[in-house]
Amino acid sequence: MAEEGDSGERSQEPTQKKLDDARKKGDVPKSMEVNNWFLLSAGAIALVMFSSDSASKLTAGLKGFISNAGTISVDGGTLTHVLTSMSFLILTALAMPLLFFVGAAILGNVVQNGFLYSTEPITPKLSKVSPLAGFKRLFSKTSLVNFAKGIAKLLIVGAAIVWVIWPKREELGLLAMLDPSKIGVYSHDLMVSMLGTAVAVLTVLAIADWLYQRHEWMERQKMSFQELKEEYKQLEGDPHIKAKIRQLRQQRARKRMMQNVPQANVIITNPTHYAVALKYDAGMNAPVVLAKGLDNLALKIREVGTAHSIPIVENPPLARALYASVEIDGEVPAEHYKAVAEVIGYVMGLKKRGGRPF
Repeated sequence: MAEEGDSGERSQEPTQKKLDDARKKGDVPKSMEVNNWFLLSAGAIALVMFSSDSASKLTAGLKGFISNAGTISVDGGTLTHVLTSMSFLILTALAMPLLFFVGAAILGNVVQNGFLYSTEPITPKLSKVSPLAGFKRLFSKTSLVNFAKGIAKLLIVGAAIVWVIWPKREELGLLAMLDPSKIGVYSHDLMVSMLGTAVAVLTVLAIADWLYQRHEWMERQKMSFQELKEEYKQLEGDPHIKAKIRQLRQQRARKRMMQNVPQANVIITNPTHYAVALKYDAGMNAPVVLAKGLDNLALKIREVGTAHSIPIVENPPLARALYASVEIDGEVPAEHYKAVAEVIGYVMGLKKRGGRPF
């Protein structure tokens, strides 16, 4: 029972394949605080760089409209033209700030996980519309943590902005008494100061949230021993099947080897534990091992050799040496030339005399 429980516990670090599969499904660590930081930073930059220009364009465009509002005809054609002109004016004035926001939204995702395209998150699933599943998500650990983070962020950012405004509380009280032309400049400077403070605070929060989201994502990707086994089977193949394939290959190789035994010139034995079948013809660089075997396989080689009248010579040291150092269809190494030559010479001499060494 303990082993079954352990096999289902996700306690093992995820493999690279597991992480790659999760990425293909669109399951990646993502911090909304990082996205918010990019958007707020884009807002601050747009405010500093384009607010004056955008305000001037809007002021110039609206001035004529407001000044002549009473003389503008409200018939269909004129009203349509006025609305089109005003829409174009507003879009032109806000074009660059909007581009900044769009770029920031894209950059916030790219910085976290690179360019990623997956349809998995938007694929319709019954679990996404199930009331029970929605209720569970609403009161899940993730939802509660996000709620707590939202409250904490509001408190921290709010406290930082109050810290910036508090020393200027008396100035704000006298703001209504300032010249209208100076109110805009003062408000602009105050807004920039507030945004800068918010960006600085959110920088720390975004980094902390990214590390937290990365940690939580890695925890979700952890695997059980059973999952590791299944993945190993997928990558390397089922060990039982691989063993069966290896066994079949060995059987085929053994069958081919036994078919080559009748072509041998001599079989060198131990006498019963080892058997090595050699072939040598004129023109060959060195004798070749056609078959070799140990114990039962050695006995079968001897039986095949006997059935085909292959000479069998007992030479235990040579049989063990050839079995250990030469593969099937391999040539006898130079250090065994002399011993093998003596055996082959002995066999050929017996054949000439009509003798049989077995």
